Amino acid sequence: MTSGDFPRRSGLFSWWKFRPPISAPLREEAVQQYILRRTGQSVIALFLLSIIVFGVVRLTGDPSYLLIDEQNTEEQRLEIRRALGLDRHVVIQYGLFVGNFLQGDFGRSVRGRTPVKDQVVERIMPSVKLAGAAIVFILVTAVPLGVIAAVKKGTIIDSGAKLIAVLGQSLPSFWLGIILIEIFAVQLDLLPTQGMGGFSHYILPAFTLSLFLIAGVMRLLRSSMLDVLDSEYIKLARVKGLSETGVIWKHALRNSLIAVVTFGGTYIAALITLAILVEVVFAWPGLGRLVFNGIINRDFPLVQTLVILTGALVIFVNLLVDILYAYLDPRVRFE
Repeated sequence: MTSGDFPRRSGLFSWWKFRPPISAPLREEAVQQYILRRTGQSVIALFLLSIIVFGVVRLTGDPSYLLIDEQNTEEQRLEIRRALGLDRHVVIQYGLFVGNFLQGDFGRSVRGRTPVKDQVVERIMPSVKLAGAAIVFILVTAVPLGVIAAVKKGTIIDSGAKLIAVLGQSLPSFWLGIILIEIFAVQLDLLPTQGMGGFSHYILPAFTLSLFLIAGVMRLLRSSMLDVLDSEYIKLARVKGLSETGVIWKHALRNSLIAVVTFGGTYIAALITLAILVEVVFAWPGLGRLVFNGIINRDFPLVQTLVILTGALVIFVNLLVDILYAYLDPRVRFE
């Protein structure tokens, strides 16, 4: 059969109308190969991250100088270096670090000589709770605003949403946190300024942490919604008499969220980065404040552990997003 035997079709999706069907075993094999390939890339990325972090942390200086007083002798400083393992070759230090890390031994903090693992476990839940509160802010504001801005394109509502997006991505989180403290805590005395307590303690830090991501998610969702609302199947749904509410919130939104999911890893990375600044501003007892103090004190076992753990989290989330996207869009796994 020649190409002339096929009926002529036009349109964006005409190219796949006559593609031969892909068997289930072939699809399953493609998925497995894609997952293996992305897993291998993630392992390599994590390995390179460990090397970079290990090297950069040691460029900040010798931590043994921070642990001695003016009365201490050079011999005492060298003894501290031997106790920390800093007298060994850097390659041996890296090998020991990786081996211990894989066994869950993150070493001891230079300050206080307490196990790094204990400090991480102690601080992880406050950070998780703050991140959870920020995600709630994102879901209840960015999603409705993005959808409404797309539906009301060209109106004052759309202009207001775009203004919020521009401001949200322009205002530095550190500065925004200080301004919010000055207004709502110092001047109006409505909300607490620091620490972790009841519901009121979450409002300012969670909003500060989420505003940048609210702006990003809202802009991305608005753009995706505009594309989906102009698609043929949405027009067909309206012709069939489906309610406008059902078309928008059930059919259009569900397909528009695919674009947001693909940026999940980027959003997690931004959330972690912003959390460091926000936790410092609001004296939040989480991992962000812990890593900040570790950098100030040149506590390299603590810093390298936290950076690698957060990097591993970002890599893992990106891997999950890629796998999920491969299931949502079959074209990805055959590329």
